[in-house]
Amino acid sequence: MIDVDATVAALTAHPERTALLVDFDGSLAPFVAHAEEARPLPGTVEVLERLVAGLGRVAVVSGRPMSYLTSRLPIEGLAYAGLYGMEWSIGGESTVDPRVRPYLVAVAAATAELEARLPADLVEPKAGISVTLHWRPAPERADEILVLAHDVAVRHGLSELRTRYAIEVRPPLDIDKADPTRTFVDGFATAAFGGDDYGDLPAFAELARLERDGRLERAIRIGVQSDEAPVELAEAVDVIVDGPSGLLALLTRVADEIGEPVRG
Repeated sequence: MIDVDATVAALTAHPERTALLVDFDGSLAPFVAHAEEARPLPGTVEVLERLVAGLGRVAVVSGRPMSYLTSRLPIEGLAYAGLYGMEWSIGGESTVDPRVRPYLVAVAAATAELEARLPADLVEPKAGISVTLHWRPAPERADEILVLAHDVAVRHGLSELRTRYAIEVRPPLDIDKADPTRTFVDGFATAAFGGDDYGDLPAFAELARLERDGRLERAIRIGVQSDEAPVELAEAVDVIVDGPSGLLALLTRVADEIGEPVRG
């Protein structure tokens, strides 16, 4: 485990050769009862703008649809990966993984069924590519939602991805945050990922693998701690910060050290 000072030093030693990737929910944005209300902490957009100007690459890698990410973080030059890497954007060019297309009819049917059987605030359709069921607003319905998600996924030939207080019904493809992480850090010497949840563990593992294989000189895995963080988080990361505010403070220090001004 390293401390924040060492993390900042590593990320600013060679800024042009450094890629910084961050999760959204629970990392840049605090968790809220209703998923659609999530917003990044005040000051986050400005700090990310400065980092985009000063680092080789900055990206947000999230389970959210890319349209959601771009509306909350409208930053020129920022790369995005939505839906755990089923859609992504680098340099303003957006791509949907072609492997998902055969499953879009099944996803639409599953989404319609779930919307008919659950309250609207528990069902989050995601760009027609997947659908997430949330029980944070109704924790007493967790077991019911898990059973329903499994039943619908099986009948429509889809798979399930369990996250915190939620489960996603999605195409049965081996796509997770390791995929966009590998793409986004390719060609860089130093790479970091900041995340807080089960969905971020594959990204942490991928960074470690790339460092072992010599494709990265330095990998830094930043854990964003909270009362809801999985127990596996501490073993998967190199440094821990306290919630989104702790991550924002770290990112601000990196931006300050690089010395890039806020874009006008």
